Amino acid sequence: MPTTPLPHRAARIAAVTALTAALTPLTGMPTSTAAPMAPGDNGTLKIHTAPWDGVERTQYGDAIDEPRVCRFYLDAANFETVDAVTWRIETQPPVTGGATLRGTLNLPANTGIGHTEDLNLPDGQYQLSWSFAGMTGAERQKQFTVDCRASMRTPSPGPQGGPPAGGGGIARGEAFTTVAGAGVVGLVAVGGVMWFRLRRRTHGA
Repeated sequence: MPTTPLPHRAARIAAVTALTAALTPLTGMPTSTAAPMAPGDNGTLKIHTAPWDGVERTQYGDAIDEPRVCRFYLDAANFETVDAVTWRIETQPPVTGGATLRGTLNLPANTGIGHTEDLNLPDGQYQLSWSFAGMTGAERQKQFTVDCRASMRTPSPGPQGGPPAGGGGIARGEAFTTVAGAGVVGLVAVGGVMWFRLRRRTHGA
């Protein structure tokens, strides 16, 4: 019965073992995984319109996030058990001495929601950043624009069909009425003169 030389058998066994190890999923080995999310990591501060120049307030808790506002407030949502969020607003890009707002938004216990008071900033581009104790990763950020000129109400258009500017005239309907009246007066006057002349001829005057 043929036999395999020991060196060849050992080499074959080693090759099979290496192949099996390569094809078998590794278990129990340390792997690189994302850090677990902390409560409030999904939280966000939304930018909402505050009342100004006839513009109505965006309701608290509204899902909308407004990238262009005039007067505004910050609306917190989905912060779960977080009870305080620290925020700041700076010019974007950063400007030395530029307008800045900052504060801490305290949230009612275990609600994850809340809002700031109404805020004002000069027109321009800004970046909002926020963080809270125990959050995973770096602070969150978003950009928005303050543009009060675009939020101003447009004056209502004036009445249509009037006289041209600077003409000092009257409306077309009024002009027609006046001309017609003048015509009637003229006819009455002419008729009176003709009747007076005929009367004088009749009486030999």
